[in-house]
Amino acid sequence: MITPTPLMRLVAGVWGFKTLAVAVELGLFTRLAGGRTVTVDEAAAEFGLAERPADMLLAACASLGLLEKAGAGYRNSDLAEQFLVEGAPYYFGAQVRYSDLRTYLPWHRIGEALRTDRPLTWDPQAQDSMFDTADPAMLAQFWDAMYSTSSFTARALADAYDFGGHERLLDVGGGAAAFPIELCRRLPHLSATVLDLPHVCARAEDRIAEAGLGGRVGTVAGDFLTDPQLPGGHDAILLSMILHDWDEPTNRALLAKCHAALPAGGVVVVCELLLNDERTGPPEAALMGMNMLVETEGGRNYSGAEYAAWLADAGFVDVRTVPFDAPGANGAVVGRRA
Repeated sequence: MITPTPLMRLVAGVWGFKTLAVAVELGLFTRLAGGRTVTVDEAAAEFGLAERPADMLLAACASLGLLEKAGAGYRNSDLAEQFLVEGAPYYFGAQVRYSDLRTYLPWHRIGEALRTDRPLTWDPQAQDSMFDTADPAMLAQFWDAMYSTSSFTARALADAYDFGGHERLLDVGGGAAAFPIELCRRLPHLSATVLDLPHVCARAEDRIAEAGLGGRVGTVAGDFLTDPQLPGGHDAILLSMILHDWDEPTNRALLAKCHAALPAGGVVVVCELLLNDERTGPPEAALMGMNMLVETEGGRNYSGAEYAAWLADAGFVDVRTVPFDAPGANGAVVGRRA
């Protein structure tokens, strides 16, 4: 029998996210790091809460798989311990905080975005792009969020696609260098370059220095949209979570630049949340497409077949899709320059 229960789960989806967001805001999982357990009364005292909300918060986090019950107390689940403890290698809390502070409220006006086909998180009449802002705190939140998502996605990509045959990687729009750092840690022979805006390169250089990879990962300041060509000297070009920000003509132009910058045998790797060819899912890709309506002027999520067609039109051969599972992408479409 069909029931409205699946619809109620959709209604309650926002409750789950806001429970996660407030727990991250309170630092709950960081305080429980290392196997620490707290009772309801202890949590109430520690976080300055009454007994009733403390009990509800812990129970809700347990129901979401973020905490586990241990006798009369609660402790981090493996998921929370690995990804929600501040300072962990693949800390995901920055993505939670950015989404809560930057995109959650604009999503309440999604009907406006549908009717106007205009972004809600920035003003195209006053700013050149979503990355153009006078608010340094917001920019820091954005790049921290992207780094937390990209680090684990890079690891998943490295498991799915063998970069061992490449020597120099160009990460176009590489942000704070999460992908080059992860890949160069894994592959001692690989070196990499991040191409991004000047203020983003400065942030990438800090991350690169922290990782101790200053001799192998560098940066080049530029604008991949307006620069007439991409830096040469690389045998692999990565476009990770980039093309969903832009419309088809912009993406085709960028792929043409990639083809021109690569030597024979070089590859381009398009890493994205890919829609299926019927454009009916998966939900992560389709809903990220809705988020592009909120955040961008022309962006949307595309299918693997669409990327494959664009790559072929740009002159790439042996185009194939490599699936994997990660928070920032579910696959990579790879093309080789003949």
